[in-house]
Amino acid sequence: MLVATSPHVDVLLEVTGAVEAAIAPVVAAIEAGKHVALMNPELDGTLGPLLKAKADAAGVVFTDVDGDQPGVIGNLYRFVRGLGVRPVLCGNIKGLQDPYRTPATQAGFAARWGQSPEMVTSFADGTKVSFEMAVVANATAMTVAKRGMHGHTVAPGTPVTEAAALYDPEALMAGPGIVDYLVGASPGPGVFVLGTVAHPRQRHYLELYKLGPGPLYCFYTPCHLCHFEVPATIARAVLFHDATITPIGAPQVEVVAIAKRDLAAGEAIDALGGFTVYGEAETAAVTARDGLLPIGVAVGARLVRPVARDAALSYADVALPEGRLVDRLRAEQAALFGPEPAAA
Repeated sequence: MLVATSPHVDVLLEVTGAVEAAIAPVVAAIEAGKHVALMNPELDGTLGPLLKAKADAAGVVFTDVDGDQPGVIGNLYRFVRGLGVRPVLCGNIKGLQDPYRTPATQAGFAARWGQSPEMVTSFADGTKVSFEMAVVANATAMTVAKRGMHGHTVAPGTPVTEAAALYDPEALMAGPGIVDYLVGASPGPGVFVLGTVAHPRQRHYLELYKLGPGPLYCFYTPCHLCHFEVPATIARAVLFHDATITPIGAPQVEVVAIAKRDLAAGEAIDALGGFTVYGEAETAAVTARDGLLPIGVAVGARLVRPVARDAALSYADVALPEGRLVDRLRAEQAALFGPEPAAA
């Protein structure tokens, strides 16, 4: 909070991956007239639209960062649009997807790289990529094709330009566009955007320039370099008052909590990347309609009835801890943009 309110600080960079613990300093920084840059898609995917509205009211920038997949995708998305090509899919490339991974299974990898087992587990069990793609959806007005996204798995090393053929061009071109991910494609861990263009002369030249005959053209960035790229976002916010990637309005996609194993009444949901739940991307409309529990809200909640493995948790399944900022701000976000299910 000292950093968030200091007159000597221009930008608050929040990198914890936490939700509840990150809210107070982020809101304080915005209210103190500071730009906020997040390497925290968990917070952005839970409260980003509201925080962007608060930042707009305060005249400051709210943004995810270069170096994290949402920011790298945001840059690529703008590049593709700048060519006159219409993006119809924003994608992420993963090396592993197993929703049943836990901090126990990931302990060795975490120790080797000096990371927390929970954070590493959130990468492996799909929670992290779900949050990342929710951030992208909320910045582009795209959606998900289904709960959990397609998440096509291909043979290791398959070029992303070949793996992209798994998507149905007609379905992509007919809708608002989707966010999705591939497992095993190369270059990993890169990002990609599929786009289309109607003008026959533009299609002619895209084929001449080796992007193929269409109707979908694959653009990709081969890597994301984490903290190495973050200074570009900070400078961009301060010098140009511009965001790398930021919500453009109401939530489009939420990340809902799915039982990682059979859960009993009385159990508490432990952590993002923990032993109890994993996250899957779902449309905000379905999340609200069915009263589904966003995973950013789920941590610390206690089950009031059993939930079977792979079932989506609802607000009716849990009792929420009292007095949390996340619940108050979720209600504020719902009042601003649309309905939020009442907490049980």
